[in-house]
Formats: sequence, structure tokens, C-alpha cells
Amino acid sequence: MSESRSFVSGTDVAWDETGDGVRRQVLGHGTELMVVRVEFKAGAVGALHQHPHRQATYVMAGRFEVTVGAETSELVAGDCFYAAADVVHGVRALEDGALIDVFTPVREDFLMPGLW
Repeated sequence: MSESRSFVSGTDVAWDETGDGVRRQVLGHGTELMVVRVEFKAGAVGALHQHPHRQATYVMAGRFEVTVGAETSELVAGDCFYAAADVVHGVRALEDGALIDVFTPVREDFLMPGLW
């Protein structure tokens, strides 16, 4: 797996349509860290899931209902959540919005076209 360039312009990165009002851009990554922008249309869902990666997510815009483990909270622009490795988590967009996901280690599955 190669690393991304030192400087990445969002206008140069293709969007990956993940389905039903959700799309993402892998903005920067190395072997141990990845930054991803994810946009949601109102009502779109990031289904409950889990993975071995640690994830910190910043709410860039909009309003989301977020579940991490057994807890659910409503977050707005400027808020953040953290999901430890293998903890079930997911989101529902209460309005159009965008998240910035940071993963460690890198989500190699996001770098393989056609898997999502």
C-alpha cells in the first residue's frame, strides 16, 4: 500500500458513492493513519458496524444521531465521537451534513475499488 501525497486537494480526489445518500473521499493516508471526508444527505444512514480500527470522527457540518456501543447522542457541527476498536457504531443524518473520519491503522478496504 502506498501513502498519499504530502498535500491533497479535495477537488482532485474522486468521490466513492457508498449508497443511499452517502459518499466519501479518502483524503490522506499512510500505513497507520487515514483521513476520510463523508457526506450524508438528510435521512441517510451509516449502518451499525464494527471494525478493528480505532476511529475519531469530527462533525464538520449538519446534525447526526450517533450510536457508539450502548450510547446514543445527537451531535452537531463542531462535535466529535470516538469508537474504540471493535466497538459497534453508526450514524443517521438528521439533516444534510459531513463528517471527517480519522482511522488508525489505515482502512485498507477503503483503498480497494469495488469493495464498497
